[in-house]
Amino acid sequence: MKAMFASLANRNYRIYAAGALVSNVGTWLQSTAQAWLVLQLTGSGTALGATVALQLLPSLLFSPIAGVLADRFPKRKLMVWMQFVMAAPSAFLGCLALAGVAEPWHVYILAFLFGTGRALEAPTRQSFVSEMVEAKHLSNAISLNSASFNSGRLIGPGLAGLLIALLGSGVDATGWVILGNALSYSFVLAALALMDGAKLTPAEVTTRSRGQIRDAVRYVRSRGDLMLLLTCVFFLGMFGMNFQITSALMATETFGKGAGEFGILGSIMAIGSLAGALLAAGRKRPRLRFVVGAGLLFSAAQITSGLMPTYVSYAAVLPLVGLSILTTVTTANALLQMTSAPSMRGRVVSLYLMVFIGSAPLGSPLIGFIGEYMGARWALVISGLAAGTGIAVAGLLYARMRKIRLRSIIRRRRS
Repeated sequence: MKAMFASLANRNYRIYAAGALVSNVGTWLQSTAQAWLVLQLTGSGTALGATVALQLLPSLLFSPIAGVLADRFPKRKLMVWMQFVMAAPSAFLGCLALAGVAEPWHVYILAFLFGTGRALEAPTRQSFVSEMVEAKHLSNAISLNSASFNSGRLIGPGLAGLLIALLGSGVDATGWVILGNALSYSFVLAALALMDGAKLTPAEVTTRSRGQIRDAVRYVRSRGDLMLLLTCVFFLGMFGMNFQITSALMATETFGKGAGEFGILGSIMAIGSLAGALLAAGRKRPRLRFVVGAGLLFSAAQITSGLMPTYVSYAAVLPLVGLSILTTVTTANALLQMTSAPSMRGRVVSLYLMVFIGSAPLGSPLIGFIGEYMGARWALVISGLAAGTGIAVAGLLYARMRKIRLRSIIRRRRS
């Protein structure tokens, strides 16, 4: 148990983790409220899928640039500015909804702007962890970051659903909840201000030069293990990270439930997600085979969830879905950061985020379309099959290439 929370012995990381937890709760407050807002305004699964896609699209477009920024500028200062960039669109959308004048196009634009802020901030936030903790605690700290994010997911959706229901379940009710997210960024700012700068170990910033993104891509392509990790998270991002769509449609269309029950589903899934992140935190040395195995477990759990006959049985499977996908992505993230060169870490993390989060906009409209016209169950089954097939093929190809490479090395040594 002590090893699972080893990073919290570090004061800077402990302060940062506290602020991040509040912000993570706020993120899931907005995520749930925004999904409910879109359904209130349009009643369309396709519109909900488009909103999710627009919010995640910036990760596909801007993550490489964000990685260069993370390697070129002091991360702590960059983190401060990024909190304001994310808070502004949240506050504006909350005010529009509260005033009762929000329209779908408002949500689309502001979701894209909010996603842009998150895309620019994410590589800095992820690689900043290595400046707070010792190398021996890096894997643990990365896993605890995921645990914090999923603690927010555990608290946020249920709290958002409860607040929306208490405030009347209308458009204005979502405004108050979204404003809560805008306020949550002040806690991260406070945490960054309270840190002891003398105990940070800032990575050496890179100088401006041409081809920095290209160098990172070349570096990743030369590493078969990193390519396997990115391939696995690509299929999970494209076909697995669409819970806002599938859970909303399962709750409202399949089971005829309301905002409260929809929010509860997010919190139930977060129980498994939190367990998955803590499981990864307790592992001293993450391994590639663990990433592939957990990804295949997610595929089976996703398919199973789509076959559940009742709201209760569907909810009962969600913790396994959350556990398997978070175990996969947290272990992949830890492996990627631990095995990457420090001078490349920010850019490699940005490629990871571009592939993982940026692939979701490719799948979200498709999953939303399938959910609207074929039903939410088919959306879950098809997405689970697609993710599992992609991960299995990638794992087999890597194993085959590794075997060929080992044979080649043995032949050279014998000759």
